[in-house]
Amino acid sequence: MNESALEPQSNCEHEVHDVYPSRVYSKPKILPRLDPVVYSAKSVSGPLTSGQLEFYEKNGYLFIENFFAEKEIETYRKELRRLSEEGKSSGKPEVIIEPESEEVRSVFAVHRDCETFAQLACDRRLVGIAKQILGSDVYIHQSRINFKPGFKGKEFYWHSDFETWHVEDGMPRMRAFSVSIALEDNYIFNGPLMVLPGSHKEFISCVGRTPDNHYKQSLKRQEFGVPDNENMKQWVKKYGIQIPTGKKGSILIFDCNIMHGSNSNITPFPRSNVFLVYNSVENRIVAPFSGQKPRPEYISHREYQPVL
Repeated sequence: MNESALEPQSNCEHEVHDVYPSRVYSKPKILPRLDPVVYSAKSVSGPLTSGQLEFYEKNGYLFIENFFAEKEIETYRKELRRLSEEGKSSGKPEVIIEPESEEVRSVFAVHRDCETFAQLACDRRLVGIAKQILGSDVYIHQSRINFKPGFKGKEFYWHSDFETWHVEDGMPRMRAFSVSIALEDNYIFNGPLMVLPGSHKEFISCVGRTPDNHYKQSLKRQEFGVPDNENMKQWVKKYGIQIPTGKKGSILIFDCNIMHGSNSNITPFPRSNVFLVYNSVENRIVAPFSGQKPRPEYISHREYQPVL
């Protein structure tokens, strides 16, 4: 294959140059991060201390235990159970079913469709952290619940969220992050999130042209936009693997570009988390850099309203 013929093109519709080309080369490439990690000055006041911001900037994640009170978490758990039961037979596209069972894997757009999670997305503590890190007003790019029931919960393979959001959604720059709110105790053995601290400062440009309507398969098992084994070997050797775990009510904040994944859950202990993705209003998504049609609104919100 002639690699020069696959050089990335600008996103002509919006005249946005693709500074993080992926799925366009014949071989994977490591590209440097061109964007800040923390957009506000360290002196700007907010919920996070300067020490927490420094840790996040260096490592690409921050774990905070006991962030939510038990009463708050029980409210979210109640909604979790309702969504899980309703989702099994709903047939809604927002509900993703495990490919080899009838278990619910994920429910998307929970902040749009559930008042309880709409209020959670606007929680002043979370929004304060988002504004402090991203240096602007923010909106929800994506929200979902991931379920990992005991014995049956499947893995989420290594990936950078930004790679998919950039290629398939049209997120221009690395100015977003996720917050994962633990609704069950996260143990080291029930499939918790694993991160490569420091990997957020490099970008693996993946190979393989994105199939049309790829999201229909990738939300169940991702095969495109995942790193190659050789680069992953080198990155694990370089960065190591951290597994932040804690009781329900803890939160994990992680940069959009950090390499992360999770194992399947073969234990009796379920693991369920709410994910909220905050994106800067100055980083609104444009046309997908793959040149294909955007993923549906419930996965990638193009009509947005800043959370205050």
